[in-house]
Amino acid sequence: MAAIEAKGVSTHAVTLHVGAGTFLPVKADDTADHKMHSEWGEVSAETAAALNAVRAAGGRIVCVGTTSLRLFRAADVLMTNFHLPKSTLFMLVSAFAGLETMKAAYAHAVKDGYRFYSYGDGSLLFRAA
Repeated sequence: MAAIEAKGVSTHAVTLHVGAGTFLPVKADDTADHKMHSEWGEVSAETAAALNAVRAAGGRIVCVGTTSLRLFRAADVLMTNFHLPKSTLFMLVSAFAGLETMKAAYAHAVKDGYRFYSYGDGSLLFRAA
């Protein structure tokens, strides 16, 4: 973190209490029938003010992990791992970066032997236009 901050990048923390079902596969044929667990979190007033200032100055907001993205949805960039197919996390990254982008990224990842899931390889995703 110190190396990132030394480059002039500000960092701010948010807290999300992750739901028990975060890593469960989607078993319903229609995603509207999938039962989600509840989650709750906190963005401090200080962090909110800092992020608003970044946005007002034309800067980009980067979420590290889908956990922070779920709590702060106004991100421009997402750094995350490769999530399992048929998961709500894959749906989230697809909604963020675009389904076709994610299909292409995952095809490349499978072809080149990338590792999936929580301790797998990472990806840097940009919000779909």
